[in-house]
Amino acid sequence: MRLIASDIDGTILGHDGTISPRTVAAFAAAARAGVEIVFVTGRPPRWLEPLRRQMGHTGTVICSNGAVVYDLATDTVVSSHLLPWETVASARKIILSRVPEARFAAESLDGFHLEPGFLEPGTAPALQGIEPAPLEDTVKDGTGMVKFLAVVRAGTADEFLAAVRDDLDGLLSVTHSAPNMALLEMGPRGVNKAVTLAEYAASRGIDAADVVAFGDMPNDIEMLRWAGSGYAMASGHASAISATDLQAPHFDDDGVAQVIETLLAGLNHA
Repeated sequence: MRLIASDIDGTILGHDGTISPRTVAAFAAAARAGVEIVFVTGRPPRWLEPLRRQMGHTGTVICSNGAVVYDLATDTVVSSHLLPWETVASARKIILSRVPEARFAAESLDGFHLEPGFLEPGTAPALQGIEPAPLEDTVKDGTGMVKFLAVVRAGTADEFLAAVRDDLDGLLSVTHSAPNMALLEMGPRGVNKAVTLAEYAASRGIDAADVVAFGDMPNDIEMLRWAGSGYAMASGHASAISATDLQAPHFDDDGVAQVIETLLAGLNHA
């Protein structure tokens, strides 16, 4: 075990916005043992404060489902994969032809772009200051996006994905990670958490066999399959659990911490 790659939400971070002391201690112990730590998340760089504040992490974070590599120490984008406006516009048209009630938003390196109807009243306080407007009015010419979002108010994310996946295939990458919303997350074609994590590991001279990964949702599937040891959370989405033979205990039982503690104990006795 040379590198631990962990998802954030639902894997180490709870709905209350906290990371348990046991989890913080387990990652700290791994770092002291010489294991490199990288977090791999669907979150954009501007939503990484829990890692800095609670974990004390100032290293690399792979954000936006692999579209952005971010350095927390310097608060800078190291690299990015971008979605051109033409691709976003085509995907939006396809989705509306299948699911007319869908509403949209986009994440760029410059900020968040919000269309009318995307947010329900009273939700996402961090986004309430953004004035909703059509994406074509707020995305600057030449500004690439790192994530395109679509939401509907009825049904599940799995159902929404099934309705549009075939039509979007080959245009961009499509996944989801919100447990209680029919929200789709779309990024550059061929880019996912595993692709960018593999690039990062290779840059550090680390093989997949020496990577331990943790995740809980469909956007973690490729990463869990790529890593030499990919652990799905017992509390996670069924598709993530079925993607790997390894399972971490439930989030409520500090599942990631339990696995790290066991692996470190094995290293100490090797």
